[in-house]
Amino acid sequence: MIVLDTHVWFWLVASPDRLSDASVTAIDSADELFLSPISCWEIAMLVHKGRLEINQPTEQWLESAMQSTGMALLPIGPTIAALAARLPLHGDPADRLIVATAITFGAQLVTKDHSIRSSGLVTTVW
Repeated sequence: MIVLDTHVWFWLVASPDRLSDASVTAIDSADELFLSPISCWEIAMLVHKGRLEINQPTEQWLESAMQSTGMALLPIGPTIAALAARLPLHGDPADRLIVATAITFGAQLVTKDHSIRSSGLVTTVW
């Protein structure tokens, strides 16, 4: 089981050349690819703040990106929310929820984020 960090999903859609060889291999060999719903929010916020540019309205881009990459959303429930609050990570709530999602579902997390990769909290691929 593979969960993608937000930037990995965005790069998969918009800039696949930014992905590492190991991440491409993991993505290509996975039976299913998953996201935390917080990744949709994170992209929407980056677009809203002008830090990310996309070529269509945000909701349409998100729906299209989900379909074109075959992503499925994993729910954020009480277990993930509580775990995210307890994690010894920096304060970014999106990162906390993504890591907690991967831990809860026993998934590998594809991420370039050094702080997540070096935390030892979750099995990562990059």
